[in-house]
Amino acid sequence: MDWIGIKVEFNNSVPSERQLQVDPEKLVNIPHLESLLNYSFNDRSLLVEALTHGSYMLPEIPRCYQRLEFLGDSVLDYLVTVHLYKKYPDISPGLLTDMRSASVNNECYAQSAIKNGLHKHILHASQRLHKDISRCISNLKEVPSGPSFGWESETSCPKVLGDVIESLAGAILVDSGYNKEVVFRSIMPLLEPLVSPETLRLEAVRELNEFCQREQFLMRMPVVSREDGLTSITIQVEADGAMFKHTSTAADKKMAKRLASKEVLKALKGIGSARLHGE
Repeated sequence: MDWIGIKVEFNNSVPSERQLQVDPEKLVNIPHLESLLNYSFNDRSLLVEALTHGSYMLPEIPRCYQRLEFLGDSVLDYLVTVHLYKKYPDISPGLLTDMRSASVNNECYAQSAIKNGLHKHILHASQRLHKDISRCISNLKEVPSGPSFGWESETSCPKVLGDVIESLAGAILVDSGYNKEVVFRSIMPLLEPLVSPETLRLEAVRELNEFCQREQFLMRMPVVSREDGLTSITIQVEADGAMFKHTSTAADKKMAKRLASKEVLKALKGIGSARLHGE
C-alpha cells in the first residue's frame, strides 16, 4: 500500500468501539459457546451479533451477522490458503486450489455448524427458516465423520448455517484485536478433519465436464425448469452413440445440477469401465 502511495496506519491493539446495548447472557449460552470455540470474548455483544439473523432485529441489536460474516469469509479463506500452502509444500497450485475449494464453501461450513450444534444458537424469528433448518438436519440424518466437501451432500442447507461459521470467525477476529492466529486456533477445529490430497474429490459438475472432455463425449446444454419454488435440471451427454441423461429437482439450482451431474457421471463411468475391459 505504501509503495503505491497509500498511507495506512494499522493499530490492531484495541478492537473498534461498539454501541450495542445488549445483555449477552440473556440471549445466548455464553459459557457453552466460549467452550466450543475455545475462546473467551472481551466484548460478548460480538458473539450475539455473530449469531443474529436478519429476522431477529431488536432495538438493542441494530444489526445482524452480515458484517461479521463479510469479514470472516475473507479471513477464513486466507487462513485455509496459508494452512494448505505450508502443510503441503510439494503439491501443485492447481491441487492447492482444488483443496481450498473443497475446504472453503458454504455447504462445508453448514455441515460443520450442524456437527457442532451451532444451529441451536442462531437467533431468528423466521418460521420458514426454522422449517428449512429442521428439514436440512432431517435430510442429512448424520453428518459425515470424515472430511466434508459440502457438495457430497444431497440436500440443500439454509445459507445461514454456513454463514455463522464465517460470522463467528469475524467476531473473534475483531474481539482479539485482529489476531488471525487466534481465529485459526478457534475455528479450524470446527472444520476438522480437513481435506487432504488423498481424500480430495472433485465437485460433480466439474468432474463430469472434465470426464467428458477427456473421453470426447458431447455435453448438451442443460434443460432447466422451475415450478412451485423448485428447480429441475436435466443433464444430457451423448457418448458412444447413446444419450445419457438424468433430471434432478431441488430447491436450489446448484444442488439440482449437482445431483443430475452425479447420476450421469455414474452412468458414464460404467462405459469407461466397459471400455477398459474390452466389453
